[in-house]
Amino acid sequence: MNWLEQLFSAELTIGSSHILWREIVGNAFGFASAIGGMRRRVWAWPVGIVGNLLLFTVFFGVAFSNPQQETLYGQAGRQIFFIITSVYGWWRWNQVRARRHAGDDAPAITPRWATAAERLQYVGFWVAGVVVMQWVFASIGSGPFWQAPRWYFWCDAWIFIGSIVATYAMARGWNDFWLAWIAVDLVGVPLLWHSKFYPSAILYVVYGALVIYGFFVWLKASREERDPAPELSEVSA
Repeated sequence: MNWLEQLFSAELTIGSSHILWREIVGNAFGFASAIGGMRRRVWAWPVGIVGNLLLFTVFFGVAFSNPQQETLYGQAGRQIFFIITSVYGWWRWNQVRARRHAGDDAPAITPRWATAAERLQYVGFWVAGVVVMQWVFASIGSGPFWQAPRWYFWCDAWIFIGSIVATYAMARGWNDFWLAWIAVDLVGVPLLWHSKFYPSAILYVVYGALVIYGFFVWLKASREERDPAPELSEVSA
């Protein structure tokens, strides 16, 4: 086993629990990205991508021989969608910042609420997506070596679709994205703890506090920096 393999499989043992260091490091990158998002900094996106890559290898345990018995297909799959959406968000925030001629340390966007039409679209996508994806996860996740109750796949689908909605809403600069994250965390924390992904579960609790604080930060900014013609509307989706 070379040094790269040793680094990849490094574990922290607490009692009878074995926790991968890449789960801890991946979540640390995710937390840093959340702080950057709250501050509306473009660097939040590439930092988040690094965390997504690490966490994909953690949650797709069936392919990486992880110590947890459960494989969370929704958690693993959403890391891929995070990366795709993060590339879009990275580009969009850079475009907006360039239009505003803002410096590297200036907020990239001015937040706003989604319109009624936009809100109807993402809520409809969320509901329909959960119904479809719970069936997909149940179909690919059930096998002779591992069985899970149906509620497990409903929860995984809720987190998967909700995370896509929240990340896209963040890329668009909508205040709604903080509320979407709260809805994801309410299901994500119990599911992750049940599945023995303890660092991720604990970080989700910390995220919860950060999300509540971040919501009020963006809400204040949307009121104080309100523009009759928001710059986000000037950049094509």
